[in-house]
Amino acid sequence: MSWDVFVWFALAASLFWISGAVMAVISKHRLPAMVLTGAGSVIFMTFIVGVWITLGHPPLRTMGETRLWFSLFLSLIGLCVYFRWRYRWVLPFGCLMAVMFACINIFKPEIHTEELMPALRSPWFVPHVIVYMFAYAVMGIATILAIRLLWLSHRQVGEHVEPQRPLKNDLRLCDTLVRIGWGFLTMGIVMGALWAKQAWGDYWTWDPKETWAAATWLSYLLYLHMRQGQGFSRRPLLVLIFSFLLLQMCWWGVNYLPSAQGFSLHTY
Repeated sequence: MSWDVFVWFALAASLFWISGAVMAVISKHRLPAMVLTGAGSVIFMTFIVGVWITLGHPPLRTMGETRLWFSLFLSLIGLCVYFRWRYRWVLPFGCLMAVMFACINIFKPEIHTEELMPALRSPWFVPHVIVYMFAYAVMGIATILAIRLLWLSHRQVGEHVEPQRPLKNDLRLCDTLVRIGWGFLTMGIVMGALWAKQAWGDYWTWDPKETWAAATWLSYLLYLHMRQGQGFSRRPLLVLIFSFLLLQMCWWGVNYLPSAQGFSLHTY
C-alpha cells in the first residue's frame, strides 16, 4: 500500500472518529459512539497493516510513522476507557487528539521508505517502539484527565481539599492510567536496554535520548509516589503535566537539541 493513499484513509478514519466523539456527547447510549469510533480505528489500522506489508517491516522508523501508532492508540484507549469506566468526555478528547495527529501526518508526513539500517533490524525494534507508543498514548489521556481535574478544582481554596465524588473518580482513573503507562514505559526501557546491548554492546550509555527517557520515567514515578496514600492535591497533577512535557522531549524534542546533533546513537 502506498503512502499516497494515506490522506483518504486518514480522512475516512477522522470522519468516523469525529462522529463517534459527537455521539458520545449527545447520545445516552454508548453503542453508537463505540461502533463509530471502532470503525475509524479499524480503517486506520488497515492502512498501517497495508504499509507494513508493502515495506516488509512495521512503519516505526520515522516520526511520521510513530504518529500513526500514536493516533491509533489514542482512539483505542479512549474507546476502552469509555467502555470500561463510562467516561463519555474521554472518548471525544481521545478521538480529537487522534484526528489532530493524523492531520499532522497529512501536512508534515516525515515518512521515508528506505531499508532499515542494521541497528533497526533487531527483534527488539518492533516491541520496543510499539510498547513506548502505547505508553505515550496512555499518558496523553492521563494528562487530559489531570488538566480537567485542575480546571474543575480551581475554585476550591487551599492545597489539600476534599473533592466531590466525580473528582475522586477522575483522580482514581488518572492514577490507574499512569500506573499502566508507567508499567509500559518500564517495559520499553528494559527492551531498549536489551536492544542496545545487542546493537552497540552496552545496555546504557546516557545517550541524550536515554537521558530524557530516564528523566521521564523518574518523573512519572514521582507522581505515583506523591499520590501514594494521599487525598486530592494539585501538586501531583502539576507533576503529571510536567512529566508529559518531558515525554514530548523524549519522543521528538531531543532531536532538536545540540547535544543530539551527530552524537546521539538514536539519530536514524
